[in-house]
Amino acid sequence: MSEPVLPQPPTSQPAAPPPPPGSGSGMAWYIVALVVGVLLTMLGGSVLAGGIAAAAVAARQNAGDGYFSTRTAELSSSSYALTSPRIGGFTANDAPSVPFDVARVRIAAESTTGDDVFIGLAPRQAVDDYLRGVAHTEVTRIDTEPFRVLYRELGGTATPEEPGDQTFWTQSVSGAGEQELSWSVQPGDWSIVIMNADASQGVSVDVQAGIRSNLLAPIAASLVITGLVMLLIGIPLIVLGAMGIGRRIGGTPPRQGMSAASAGQPPVGGMAAAGVMPAAPDEDRPYPAQLTGYLGPLSRWLWLVKWLLAIPHYILLFGLWIAFVVTTVIAGFAILFSGRYPRALFNFNVGVLRWNWRVGFYAYSALATDRYPPFTLRQTDYPADFVVEYPERLSNGLVLVKWWLLAIPHYLVLSAVLGANGWWWGWGWRGSGQWDDGGARVVGAGISLLTALVLIAAVILLFSGRYRVRLFEFIMGLNRWIYRVAAYAALMRDEYPPFRLDQGGMEPQRVGTLPAEATGPSARATGQGM
Repeated sequence: MSEPVLPQPPTSQPAAPPPPPGSGSGMAWYIVALVVGVLLTMLGGSVLAGGIAAAAVAARQNAGDGYFSTRTAELSSSSYALTSPRIGGFTANDAPSVPFDVARVRIAAESTTGDDVFIGLAPRQAVDDYLRGVAHTEVTRIDTEPFRVLYRELGGTATPEEPGDQTFWTQSVSGAGEQELSWSVQPGDWSIVIMNADASQGVSVDVQAGIRSNLLAPIAASLVITGLVMLLIGIPLIVLGAMGIGRRIGGTPPRQGMSAASAGQPPVGGMAAAGVMPAAPDEDRPYPAQLTGYLGPLSRWLWLVKWLLAIPHYILLFGLWIAFVVTTVIAGFAILFSGRYPRALFNFNVGVLRWNWRVGFYAYSALATDRYPPFTLRQTDYPADFVVEYPERLSNGLVLVKWWLLAIPHYLVLSAVLGANGWWWGWGWRGSGQWDDGGARVVGAGISLLTALVLIAAVILLFSGRYRVRLFEFIMGLNRWIYRVAAYAALMRDEYPPFRLDQGGMEPQRVGTLPAEATGPSARATGQGM
C-alpha cells in the first residue's frame, strides 16, 4: 500500500501587502537595544541571584554560632605532625594586615588517645624550617561524599622539639581535651600544624573546622543593588527593542468571517464572563494558532550535522527566549489592566515562536527540510511557519490562571511527549557516622517520545533515502499540539487548546480558510534584519 502524497507549497501566492512604513529605518537601533537589554538582564539576573544566595548564607551564619562548620572528622598519622596545605597563597609573609575582619577561621581538635594536643598557625616558611628532616604528614584533600582524607607523607629521621617551646607561632593553643584556635585571616602564606603537645610520634585527633565572614552581608547588599539596577536598565531596553521590532515586522491579519470568540472577543455568560473559565473553541473551527510544515527533498546524511550547523540559531534563540519571557510578563500586566495584548509585543513574540519552529523543523523537532532557516522573525517563504491570529480583546481574569492552572492538563500530556526519566546510583548519608549506597534515584535524563520518533525517521532516511509520510504527519501533530499550548500559555489566545492530535503538514481546514501566509509559505520576500 503506497503512502499518501503530501501537499506541496503553492507555486503562486497573492501579492503580499507592502511592509509597514518605516520598517527598514531604525531597525538596527532596536536590535541593538534588544541585544544590550538581554545581556544586561542575563547579567543582572545572575548578580541578583548571587546576592540573594549571599544574603541567605549571611542569615544562616548569623542564626547559629556565627560559623559554618564541617562535621567532626578523625585525622591520624604515625608521624610527628599533621600539617595543612598552603593557606592564602601569598609569598610575602610581611604583607600589610587588613584593617577589618575579612574572614575568621576556627580549628577545634581533640586527641583520640587522651594525649595533650597542640594546634599552631605560623608562616609556612617557619613551619618548613621547624619540620625540616622530621617525618610529618600533609593533609592534601578532604572529600565529604563519600568521606575520605588524602595525605602526603614526608619522610625524615630528626626528632622535633616540643612545639609549645617555639616562638615563631602566630597563634597557638595546647592542652588536654578539646583545643580551639581562632584566627582572623590575613595576607600571607600560612600553615596549620597539629601535634602531640610533647612532640611524640603518632598523632590521632578529631578535628572540626569552621569559617565566618563579616563581609557576607555587605557583599549581598551590593550584589542585590547592582543586579536590580542592571535589571531596571535591561528590561526596559528589551521591551523597547521588542516593540520596535514588532512594529516593523508586522503581523498576520485575522481570518475573514471568524467568530467573535476566534477574534478575541471576551466570552459572555456564566462563569466565563467572570474570567475564571477558558473559552473553548468550536470543534469545527481551526485553532487560531496555526503551525505548518512542508516535507521536501532531503539528503540522506545532512541530518547528522544539522544540530551543529544550527548552533548560531541556538545562540540567538537563547537571547530571544529571555526577551520572550520578559515581554510576556509585560504583556500579562497590560492584559490584566486593559484587556489588550500590545500589538507590537504580540508580533515580536509570535516571531520568536516562528523562529524557534523553523529551527526545530530543520534541526531537531522534525528534520523535514534541508533548507537553512532564515535569521528573521518575519514570515518568509520557508517551508515551516507559525502564525497566531491577533486577538482584539482578551479576558482580564484569565491572564492570572491560564498559563499555570488551566494549562496543567496539557502540561501533563506534553510531559509524556517531551519528558523522560533516567536513573543513577548515588551515595547517601545514613547518619550515625555511616554511609550507604543510597540506591537508585530518578532524575531527568533519557530521551523523549518526540526525539525518539524524529531519530527513527532520520535512521530510516539514512538507509532508505525516504522520510516516511505517516511518521512525518504524526511528528507534525505532536509539534502542533506543543505550539498551540505554547501560544495559550504565553497569553496570546483565550481559546483553550483542543485535546486533539491534528496530524499532517497543514492545519485542518474545517470552516473557512486562512490567509495564504498561514496555510503555506508566504510569497513575500522579507526585508533585512529581524
